[in-house]
Amino acid sequence: MSKRLEGKVALVTGGTTGIGRASVQEFVSQGATVFVTGRRQAELDEAVAMAGSGAIGIRGDISNMDDLDRILTEIAEKAGHLDIVFANAGLGDFLPMGEITEEHFDRIFSVNVKGTLFTVQKALPLLRDGSSVILTGSTTGSSGTENFSVYSASKAAVRNFARNWILDLKTRRIRVNTLSPGPVETPGLTGLVPTEHSQGLLDSFADLVPLGRVGQPSEIAKVASFLASDESSFVNGIELFADGGIAQI
Repeated sequence: MSKRLEGKVALVTGGTTGIGRASVQEFVSQGATVFVTGRRQAELDEAVAMAGSGAIGIRGDISNMDDLDRILTEIAEKAGHLDIVFANAGLGDFLPMGEITEEHFDRIFSVNVKGTLFTVQKALPLLRDGSSVILTGSTTGSSGTENFSVYSASKAAVRNFARNWILDLKTRRIRVNTLSPGPVETPGLTGLVPTEHSQGLLDSFADLVPLGRVGQPSEIAKVASFLASDESSFVNGIELFADGGIAQI
């Protein structure tokens, strides 16, 4: 049986931990060659080693335009094109209204919004017509979460990129979809609180999910693989919630 991403070339940003790392492993297992970006070399090396021979690591920060140019130049030299861009890199932390700083806002929007925008825009010359672009959103982008307004706003912006880009890119038949996870057990989620409170945080999120648990990175990776593949060839501009039902109640 053929693999769903056989022969495709993908870029996964923020592919060193959590959903990104799981997606790199899933894409490689489905036959893709995957370029992986991350800011920390040790984590990047580990992610590439775990994914296997189909993964190629390129260290870089997607909020830095010079880094992005260098990343895409290397992809052009090594592969010549892209079929998939999974603009997954993102970050966030809790800070209540009244305590939000300019640094907090700039840091989150620089990666989540600016980084996503320019990752996709700079990848356009390498993307084949009919390619798939996946943006990482969040259930917080369409709901309220206490002390999380800047992150939530950044993900609402990302979701709206997809609505507009499907019009900008329609002549090239490039599909753009947003994958919005609910609470998933990743270092990014548990790192929002001190280590001794991480299990309590996961339990509190699990109580909000109709399935009664938080998700696992591998579950989100399988959804990303579907959106990256030709199986989703008529899926365009959607927000696909992989959240155990939390966005539906």
